[in-house]
Parts: sequence; C-alpha cells; structure tokens
Amino acid sequence: MNIFELALQNLTSPPVLAFALGLLATALRADLRLPEAVYQGLSFYLLLGIGIKGGVALRDAEFSEIALPIVGTIALGVAIPLLAFFILGPLTKLPAYEKGALAAHYGSTSLVTFTAALVFLETAQTFVEGYMATLLAVLEIPGIVVGLLLASRGMSRTVNFRESLTEVLTGKSIILLAGGLLLGALTGSSGYSQVEPFFGGLFTGVLTLFLLELGLIAGKRIGDLKKVGIRLVIFGIGFPVIAGTLGITVGLLTGLSVGGATVLGVLSAASSYIAAPAAVRLALPEASPGIYLTSSLALTFPFNLIIGIPLYSVLAEIIANGMGI
Repeated sequence: MNIFELALQNLTSPPVLAFALGLLATALRADLRLPEAVYQGLSFYLLLGIGIKGGVALRDAEFSEIALPIVGTIALGVAIPLLAFFILGPLTKLPAYEKGALAAHYGSTSLVTFTAALVFLETAQTFVEGYMATLLAVLEIPGIVVGLLLASRGMSRTVNFRESLTEVLTGKSIILLAGGLLLGALTGSSGYSQVEPFFGGLFTGVLTLFLLELGLIAGKRIGDLKKVGIRLVIFGIGFPVIAGTLGITVGLLTGLSVGGATVLGVLSAASSYIAAPAAVRLALPEASPGIYLTSSLALTFPFNLIIGIPLYSVLAEIIANGMGI
C-alpha cells in the first residue's frame, strides 16, 4: 500500500478515531472524562499486557538475535536527546534547563504510541519481532538521564539525579513493563495461553478506550499552543520525523525486520508524557510544564498517532529497499 492508503487505514482504525472523538468532545466542552481509577486501571492493563507478550517472545529469542538491537537502542537513547538539545538551541533560544527538559521527554518514549504502532502493523499483516517491548523498556531511561545532564550544565545548583532516577525506576511504567517481561519469560507460551483471552482478545478495545481519554487530555492542552510559539510547534512536529528516520535506520542496521525497524522508528520519534514528566518535575522545577507537556502531548503525540505511524512504515520500506534488504 502507498502512504495515502496506509494513512487512511490508520485514520479509520478504532483507537485513532477514539482519540479524535476525545479531541472533538473537548472542543464541544462536553463533560466526558473517565474516572481516575479507571484511567489508571487501563494504563496498568496496557503496560502489563505489552510486557507479558514481550516476555514470551523474549524467552524464545536467541541472545545473538537481540544483542545488536539492544545496543542500537541504547545508542539511540543517548543520541536522540543530544540531537534534540542542540537543535532546540538555535531554533528556540530557550535556556538550557528548558532544552534539557524537552530533550529528556524526546529521548524517552511513549507506551501508547508504541501500542498503536503494533496494532497498525498487525492490521497491515506486517511481521514485527515479538521482543520489541524489551527495546521499549531499554529506551525509557537513557534519554531522561542524558536530558537532565544537559539541563544541569551551567546551573548554579546541583541536580538531584538520584531522586529523579529512583522516581523513573520505581514508577509504574518500568515496574509493570519489566515485571510483565519477567512474567512472560518465566511462564512462556503455555502460561500466556491461560491469560490470552484477557490480554490478547480485549487489547485493542482497551487501547481504544484509553485513547479516548488521552484525546480529552490532549484537547485541553491545545489551547497552550498559543503560548509556546511557532518555533516550538515546528520542533514538536519536525523533530519526530528526524528521530524516527534515525531509529528506522539503526533498526535495519542491527538486523530488525522492516516491521521491527518501523516500531523502533516509532519509539525513537515518540515523546514521553508519563515517566519523563515525573523525573523532570523533581530534578528541574524551573522547567515549565506548559512547554514540555504541551510539546509532547498536544503536538508530538497526535502527530505520531495520526500521521507519523504510517509515515514511518513507508520510510522503513524505502530505507530498506535503499539498503538492499
């Protein structure tokens, strides 16, 4: 399929349409919000489900198969925040602590964007390595650390890295994702078959409901775009394409399939709005949530969800053909 067919397929999928419904409901000022307990329960389900399925695939994978992709992912976790920080300099003229906060968000990643990419590729019947959830977990932390290190340059006070890193490592994202990977690796296919009706059959439906809520949250942030300026808007939409292309290239060079490289491209292009905000809030209270959350949640997340995922799929095919893969 060409990019227009892929984009149409993505735009008409239930999760993306649910996100659009959330945006519309916010524009109409409808009183439509999930209870906080339900929202938290859905996020727990998605994190644990992704982890368990990834753990099952990880158990069946050879170390030689996953070693290079893991090394490549760690390299991306360092390179992407560095690239973001130095692009933001001449583009926005923001102070170092604001650039570092943004770099931490773009160096980390988004579970929901990753999950939407898996659903998209599964619908397109594109093969994806099952252990991609491992790469998601690997990419979660280095970008945050590098972003905070960059932000600390020239600051008169010392950034509390220990407290921030503890916040990330003990946060629900890492605990549930890593715990799910361990559960899946220990139980294997036979164990997963016992919970597959819950974590398999219901997965897309739960993601649809979760994205409805994220559409509502993102809709409330759209008004903040007037405050961040056109240059940050350009960064929030343009940088994911740069980082996504880098992720795709690294994925193909480290032996991933075209589908796997697409997912690594999505992970590289995504920005965090769960783990990174928690760490930045502790380490960089000077940084404005109106900048980093608006850029991440109101710009990059909708762009990747609606346009980015099919775009990275096409780019992966083009780059793979160029490499003769």
